[in-house]
Amino acid sequence: MSAPARWDADEALESLYAAHWRQLVRLSVLLVRDVGTAEEIVQDAFVAMHGRWRRLREPDKALAYLRQAVVNGSRSVLRHRGVVERHASRQRPPDDVAPADQSALAHARRELVLDAIRSLPQRQREVLALRYYVDLSEADIAETLGISRGAVKSHASRGAAALRDLLNGADL
Repeated sequence: MSAPARWDADEALESLYAAHWRQLVRLSVLLVRDVGTAEEIVQDAFVAMHGRWRRLREPDKALAYLRQAVVNGSRSVLRHRGVVERHASRQRPPDDVAPADQSALAHARRELVLDAIRSLPQRQREVLALRYYVDLSEADIAETLGISRGAVKSHASRGAAALRDLLNGADL
């Protein structure tokens, strides 16, 4: 009798994986800024969901659970990085070479925007990532982050205003 339930979990997760893997990795990359780490976070979320599939009360909310797991996993990685950076004995040397071609300029612009996003408070950064990079509705963001729709609107508005201020006058 346990085989059919396990098969259902396998089948459901295969479907979710095929449909949403790339989107979840993009979300995590925006938060942690590293593709390899983001892929690990998403993989861990799928593995955890597989192990808990039988305990899901509402399997139709599995995608929301995965998004929340990815955001929480990304937060954990960022906390760990913060601890490592505070205890690192040496600093990275500054980049003093200006980009020379269009690809490098585009990369520099992207890094400037990502740095501005990273400087936002955590909740604003998460709301903006879910809204503009994953294209979730306010209701889905609220469910993913466990906050009210009003809080989503507030964080989105404040985050967008802060980004405008940070990027105002930047050479984009």
